[in-house]
Amino acid sequence: MDFRFLGNSGLKVSEISYGNWLTHGSQVENEQAKACVRAALDAGITTFDTADTYANTAAESVLGEALAGERRESLEIFTKVYWPTGPKGPNDTGLSRKHIHESINGSLKRLGTEYVDLYQAHRYDTETPLEETMEAFADVVRQGKALYIGVSEWTAEQLQEGHRLARELRIPFVSNQPQYSMLWRVIEAEVVPASEELGIGQVVFSPIAQGVLTGKYLPGQQPPEGSRATDEKGGATFIKRFLTDDVLTRVQELKPIAAEVDLSLSQLAVAWVLQNPNVSSAIVGASRPEQVTENVKASGVKLDDGLLKRIDEVLGGIVERDPAKTAQNSPQARVA
Repeated sequence: MDFRFLGNSGLKVSEISYGNWLTHGSQVENEQAKACVRAALDAGITTFDTADTYANTAAESVLGEALAGERRESLEIFTKVYWPTGPKGPNDTGLSRKHIHESINGSLKRLGTEYVDLYQAHRYDTETPLEETMEAFADVVRQGKALYIGVSEWTAEQLQEGHRLARELRIPFVSNQPQYSMLWRVIEAEVVPASEELGIGQVVFSPIAQGVLTGKYLPGQQPPEGSRATDEKGGATFIKRFLTDDVLTRVQELKPIAAEVDLSLSQLAVAWVLQNPNVSSAIVGASRPEQVTENVKASGVKLDDGLLKRIDEVLGGIVERDPAKTAQNSPQARVA
């Protein structure tokens, strides 16, 4: 496993991290989830990402149980705040001072730790003054409950303003967590250049496009039984936009390219996002331990410019690049 700095901070993270969105506490039984975490640890992953909203707080509890007994100093644990939790009352959501302080306390209890390495605003809150949000995050840092602050799916302008306030408050704002894959490149035009200027690193989710870039979904055929595309509880909603014959046909055409560099399609997909120097870590999830074991083989892989160009030629116009299509406007990444 290779390691990278999280933005311009001194914190090193495993360039492949393990996340439990859509799995722990919902799609995967607890013992299987713990086996996946064990596989991640065995593979050298030290960075684990979750959120209070995943499975309405259950995912944090499962991750905390799975990591119990591990040396805390050897782990980087990330969680997030914004989406509704609990009974979903009027103050059970957003980035108000009240919700942030109550949420960090709940997250720490469920995770079984005194602090998280990174505490992230799961989305931008248009209803709460940004000054209030950043001041509450500053409180969390100064209380020792989080070491660094990050966000998820913020626009370039939002990153710039948040970073300005963080500098004034003297707290380390070091990361953004966007959706990013060969098929979904909306961060490249604006978010990445702004982040490079600010010293913010990307911790990207869905590098395999919710499983589409594994190649298991075939054009003209129904999704395999038990796959994410057949899970009406949530997985099917997120993957739907990629399940067109044009997309699936082009994904199949990537197989010979992957074979040339002795990678599976999913390994190629994870390696592809890691070629972007602004990416600090790529989050992979799993419902089976062997999926973790396979995907970590993308760590340290270097893809030459010629191969990257051929990938672009194969995918052509199916790639989404519009910077306006962040999670603020797209249901694709609504609670990731």
